[in-house]
Amino acid sequence: MPQYKAPVRDISFVLREMFNFAEIRALPGYSDMGDDLIDAVLQEGARFCENELFPLNHSGDEEGCTWHNREVKTPKGFKEAYAKFAEGGWVSLACDPEYGGQGLPESIEYMMEEMICAANVSFSLYPGLTRGAYSSLHSHASEDLKRKFLPKMVEGTWTGTMNLTEPHCGTDLGLLRTKAVPQEDGSYKVSGSKIFISSGEHDLSENIIHLVLARTPDAPAGVKGISLFVVPKFLVKDDGSLGERNGAYCSAIEHKMGIKASSTCSIEYEEATGWLVGEHNEGLAHMFTMMNNERLGVGIQGLGVAELAYQNALAYARDRLQGRSLSGAKQPDKPADPLMVHPDVRRMLLTMKAYNEGCRMLSGWVAHEFDIAHKIEDKEERQRADDFVQIMTPVVKAFFTDCAFEVTNHAVQVHGGFGYIKEYGVEQYVRDCRISQIYEGTNGIQALDLVGRKMSAYMGRYMRTFFHPVQDFIDDHQDNEDLAEFIAPLAKAFGRLQRAAVTIAQKGMANPEEAGAAATDFLSLFGHTALAYLWAKAVILSQKKVEGDDALFYQSKIETARFYMQKLLPRTSGLFSNIMAGSKSLMDLEDEAFGPFEFAGFSREMDRAS
Repeated sequence: MPQYKAPVRDISFVLREMFNFAEIRALPGYSDMGDDLIDAVLQEGARFCENELFPLNHSGDEEGCTWHNREVKTPKGFKEAYAKFAEGGWVSLACDPEYGGQGLPESIEYMMEEMICAANVSFSLYPGLTRGAYSSLHSHASEDLKRKFLPKMVEGTWTGTMNLTEPHCGTDLGLLRTKAVPQEDGSYKVSGSKIFISSGEHDLSENIIHLVLARTPDAPAGVKGISLFVVPKFLVKDDGSLGERNGAYCSAIEHKMGIKASSTCSIEYEEATGWLVGEHNEGLAHMFTMMNNERLGVGIQGLGVAELAYQNALAYARDRLQGRSLSGAKQPDKPADPLMVHPDVRRMLLTMKAYNEGCRMLSGWVAHEFDIAHKIEDKEERQRADDFVQIMTPVVKAFFTDCAFEVTNHAVQVHGGFGYIKEYGVEQYVRDCRISQIYEGTNGIQALDLVGRKMSAYMGRYMRTFFHPVQDFIDDHQDNEDLAEFIAPLAKAFGRLQRAAVTIAQKGMANPEEAGAAATDFLSLFGHTALAYLWAKAVILSQKKVEGDDALFYQSKIETARFYMQKLLPRTSGLFSNIMAGSKSLMDLEDEAFGPFEFAGFSREMDRAS
């Protein structure tokens, strides 16, 4: 049966050893974040995820959400679990204390979010979307709107959504048609159709606060004419109590490949009352506050599901007896050896472990810099940290979720035929994680964002926040013979990344399709190089502690880093070759030549040939 144990030991390694949490504690507002508090949050969070959320993961997938008469019912147990989740304060961890939040660092929120996603990724979307809506309102709404909506959202009594996509437009929001007509009282009447709205309707909370992109009557065409509006499911009276039903209704839910316990809704706005958030025609920029947070969150979703898949594949490989070791029986007293003895099974397990732990380190790095970007008083250091988060956002979203799909597929393969049936659970993880490569901007869009915007932004200023520390690290350790097997591969991959960046910049100026053709491979090259850097750092930390009480943990880090450098990082060579090959083989084939071609019969084909 499926199982999950929150990786609190590895999370602690990332927070305290890879990235010195004392730096976060020194930021304004975090001075009382002692180790005892952090340990209590992580351990209690792990307990809640393991005992309350994970048991609903499989049953939630089996039952799914149901829609009737424009309302949605979540699977059995979800409503009770959400009530406990809100009561426990898990919605409010990193929210502003002014609105009832606990004010914890994002570093802690990220790690908690991974555990929630691993335990039950469908459940995670309900508080996850709320947190994104909170971020946009907190950053851009008027004080009146903040006071009206944020306290109830922070306490979990109300939940939130984001409404971008329409039936005729997904990524291309310039085609958006939803209208917002101004009223004399300062409100707006919002009308239009939205689709693929995660958590758009459900029975977990007493109100749902929609953030909706729409156009006012005099708005300019394209993305320049989009504004952001807050539209509650139920109107809110002046005293904070709920009023009448607003004109926002769920017209259907999607029947999906995965995340079946998450309600994915079509929403109809029928002259619903809403209020402008921020400035007119700045809606896309305001929504991107939420989008960028959500893209980081989707990356964490991928990591969470990948960790769950790895744990179950590992348990199965240890228990399942199948064949004998190629070097001789390892358990001669039993009819066969466990799957763990076979090199190809170990290859898959180590691939899963190396990607998961590497991505966890990278998420910890991004979270660390996120805290600095939002809290430090030094303006230059704040800008540097924010630049780093900007460049890493598409990498985290796309690279983590690509890794997750590979990891979950390996989990099925380790299980063999049992992986293909529902009883063992791992087929669900493949289905659940697949959407993460699509929503909040497909991974192809993330790659285009990286090479088309982030890489060249401010004359390469974003890129330098990654390039400089990696180059400094290589320079500091390249003469250390004890680290040669880790530093040399890193240096080669980093050199490929630098050369690829220059090539894309040069060719892309003359022909944008060159950059587009290279984008996905470049993002993967970037992600693999980032993990190589972090694995090398982990080795240095671990070498100092392999003789201590936790020797096996640190030895595992060194051996996994060795596997990563020897077996996974070489993928960067192929990625680099693909980038340097350019766009010609992609773009020269005429559209009609993709086929299919009409077959007129073998004899006629021979006549044509002759």
